[in-house]
Amino acid sequence: MLAKLRPLDAEVDAEAEAAGLEERFGHLDARDLIALSIGRFRPGSLAAVSSFGADSAVLLHMLARIDPTLPVLFLETGKHFNETLQYRDALVADFGLRDLRIVAPRPELLAVRDPDGTLHQRDTEACCDVRKVEPMARAVAPFDAWFTGRKRHQAATRAGLPVFEAVGERIRINPMAKWTTADLAAYMREHRLRENPLVAYGYLSIGCFPCTQPVKAGDDPRAGRWAGQAKTECGIHLSGLDDSLTASSL
Repeated sequence: MLAKLRPLDAEVDAEAEAAGLEERFGHLDARDLIALSIGRFRPGSLAAVSSFGADSAVLLHMLARIDPTLPVLFLETGKHFNETLQYRDALVADFGLRDLRIVAPRPELLAVRDPDGTLHQRDTEACCDVRKVEPMARAVAPFDAWFTGRKRHQAATRAGLPVFEAVGERIRINPMAKWTTADLAAYMREHRLRENPLVAYGYLSIGCFPCTQPVKAGDDPRAGRWAGQAKTECGIHLSGLDDSLTASSL
């Protein structure tokens, strides 16, 4: 049985809180981690972030079984594959998710920084900043914590991923951090979950269509993201999100 925890106090230091939660509960099964976190944070202070990508169905299925009213935040970058948008709507219906929140880039920022929609061809970091990092910072700003579907096996940059981590004054929760591709496949089969149609074409990590391509055999799942560049993350899981969260514009 899970330990009964007091609700998170707004005055608690996030770094200390994340470290304490990691030490006590980081070993738990993903479903127990989700249940514990929902009990830990005040109602309305916890959300989930989903890309509705290659293996997003697993985390969303778990969340829906425990609390289908939990807010699910989706970044509409304006550059998604149509298949991703269709998959999003299908999973929301499949799982009975009741609070999908779609966040998009600010039109006034796009008008200045990417008026013709080709910024990704010149500066992928700047494109991700305006289309992903700033919108995501706005999306999570009202919450004390949020779930992600990140996993250690996805890339070398995620090999040491903790379950609980501080992002400024907030906590990011990665309940599936230790899951492997075999774990994901088994869960998908067991629960007969709908698969993103792009997976069948070799897209194992799915982002915006201009910067995503199929993965070659033997490469890590994120090798198809920004292929040929040193870039491996869009920034919403790096320090850029913390910077945006503390910006005066929020």
